[in-house]
Amino acid sequence: MIVVAGEALIDLVPQGAGALAHLKPALGGGPYNTAIALGRLGTRTAFLSRASCDAFGEALLDGLRRAGVDVSAVQRGGEPTTLAVAAIDEHGSAAYSFYVDGTADRLFTVPAHLPRDTRAVSFGTCSLVLEPGASAYEELMRDAAARGVFTALDPNIRTGLIPDADAYRARFKSWLPSVSLLKLSAEDASWLGGTPREWLACGPSAVVITHGGDGLTAFTRDGAEHSVPGVRVAVVDTIGAGDTVNAALLHGLAARDALSPAALASLGTDGWTELLGLAARAAAITCSRAGAEPPYASELAGV
Repeated sequence: MIVVAGEALIDLVPQGAGALAHLKPALGGGPYNTAIALGRLGTRTAFLSRASCDAFGEALLDGLRRAGVDVSAVQRGGEPTTLAVAAIDEHGSAAYSFYVDGTADRLFTVPAHLPRDTRAVSFGTCSLVLEPGASAYEELMRDAAARGVFTALDPNIRTGLIPDADAYRARFKSWLPSVSLLKLSAEDASWLGGTPREWLACGPSAVVITHGGDGLTAFTRDGAEHSVPGVRVAVVDTIGAGDTVNAALLHGLAARDALSPAALASLGTDGWTELLGLAARAAAITCSRAGAEPPYASELAGV
């Protein structure tokens, strides 16, 4: 079982040009998209979050159930669902404005225990910024790592939600001793101001950097670098692409029984090339259609 911990929200995606274009609601949130992608790929997955009891919250849980994701650990609350208004540029890249005050997912509390048979827990995005929930997710990350559970982190930086950049960068570094696999975009890496080698020295067994259409690179503690090119595709938008990479990496590691630091260290060039190639193909499919619509296992097998 892979547990994905973090926010579920509604993306409001423009359906045309201009500031007053019609906005279409879509199920979203980085951790939510990762859970959906894992479920579609066939990995046993549970979602750990706090969702509203409003109509959007019900729709979010229904989406998880359709993907085969276990939602029994999701906490519920009467507060509204977080909204993210997307702006899509001419290259299909998305930027977001968030409506987060008083929303349900900010009030997540640390559960008494993780779901049974948890092999890995994935963290990231808004849930590690917005208090008081951010401290609860951070505590969960540290506790899981202390018990020997594999942890994955994608910070997925949303600068509009970070009031103090230096404080966030320091907090990010404090997480690294509790992280097994760190995945982040080249843009996030630049904003954080560190290097893969510096981050590896703090704790993770591997760091994966995504370069958009140019592919992915994995850095490991033995000094190796493993890269694959991107898969060329007509990009509709990039919503959910990074989350799909997260899911494909975790799915591939689970399939190889490699959800441990020792197993990551033994993957070697062939193993990393196969794993990164899987992630690149999965992300390309997501980019080829509107919104966060990651592939099913049957689609990925045909690529």
